[in-house]
Amino acid sequence: MAIIQQALEKLQLFSCVATAAVTSTATSAAIDLKEYDGDVSLILTSAAGTGSSPTLDVKVTDSDASGGTYGDLSGAAFTQVTDSASMQVITFSKDEAKRYIKIVQTVGGSTPSFTFNINALALKKYG
Repeated sequence: MAIIQQALEKLQLFSCVATAAVTSTATSAAIDLKEYDGDVSLILTSAAGTGSSPTLDVKVTDSDASGGTYGDLSGAAFTQVTDSASMQVITFSKDEAKRYIKIVQTVGGSTPSFTFNINALALKKYG
């Protein structure tokens, strides 16, 4: 039981993209994964998109440096959100990602708007 309690004490929930109505393509600030270990889960919670044929594509990119060149992190993309509400989780190994990640949000359609947020769940290396 003590081992489980120690692991739960290290479990961190943190915001990657704060809740907001988004009407155009955006990229989050760099998120440093240095302090985390094991799997990282990203949780997307979105209301239904509005406008004509709204689409929201969200993917994770990574880089060795905060201000460096970012490339797509393999397998780290959510299923496209359209005019239905969506709650999705993707999980990737921190060991397969570079030190920094960014969340790229691509919005499409005619006058589209999506209200959503993305949170992360990960284990801190040290309590």
